[in-house]
Amino acid sequence: GGGAYGAAKAGGAFDLLRFVQQPQVLARIVSAVFALIVFACLVGDGYTSLAEDPQLFCVFNHNENACRYGIGIGVLAFLACIFFFMVDVYFPQISNTTDRKYLVLADLGFSGLWTFLWFIGFCFLTNQWSWTRAEDVSIGADSARAAITFSFFSIFSW
Repeated sequence: GGGAYGAAKAGGAFDLLRFVQQPQVLARIVSAVFALIVFACLVGDGYTSLAEDPQLFCVFNHNENACRYGIGIGVLAFLACIFFFMVDVYFPQISNTTDRKYLVLADLGFSGLWTFLWFIGFCFLTNQWSWTRAEDVSIGADSARAAITFSFFSIFSW
């Protein structure tokens, strides 16, 4: 070994190529892109209005909670990816095994929680989309389907 949580290797020089090739870094980048797609689709085309009524409504069966949930977990997942990406950058410089242990456990716990939340989001958005009437959605249908698809992919990327 590398000591507890890799602590014996702490303090080495930063190698960008080796860093980017690490599986957790690649998974984090993919997760961030998926989260960005989900919340961008919902913010961009998740709300629409009818010609006779200018009031905006969520394309998912007029359920505002569906759009809010997708946007919320998407934004928080994207911010968490950035945070844990920064932790990954500084992780080799941390020599305290207790700090390293807590960071690893926090990453593991958060990833498990967010996997569950993406699963709930996928089920919720899919259910609401199945109850959406076709005449209520003219523009946002592709974005709604993309949000559902990438919330499904996010289950596995987290």
